[in-house]
Amino acid sequence: MKTVKDILRSKQGGGGVFSIKPDSTVFEALTDMANKNIGSLLVMENGNLVGIISERDYSRKVVLVGKSSGNTLVREIMKQQVLVIKPETTIEECMALMIENSVRYLPVIEDGKVVGVISMGNVVNTIISEQHIAIKNLQDYIMQG
Repeated sequence: MKTVKDILRSKQGGGGVFSIKPDSTVFEALTDMANKNIGSLLVMENGNLVGIISERDYSRKVVLVGKSSGNTLVREIMKQQVLVIKPETTIEECMALMIENSVRYLPVIEDGKVVGVISMGNVVNTIISEQHIAIKNLQDYIMQG
């Protein structure tokens, strides 16, 4: 059974931890996300995780209410109660957490420090890959018999 650690290892360049400060503008956050081709940023203050901001937050809390991304601060729209996971968390546990809590991103914490973020896409791709391997193994077993 694969774990979060396996996903982090497989990410290009380790995945990295991309963050922004709560007093940055939403426009700055969106620019960072676009430049890094990611859908969320961790919100960090003095080395501590204080929230997460995603493209979904922007669309629902800025665009739909007529605010301006240049005049709105990250702290105004970020999600403050962030679910976190450990590297040992299984992919199945991640999927359950994401579905139960309607979240697409989970920060990974190890020894009190953020070491990565996994997305729903990472989890789904890992599950599909594991299923392909299981099917291939079953096919090979059947062909041998």
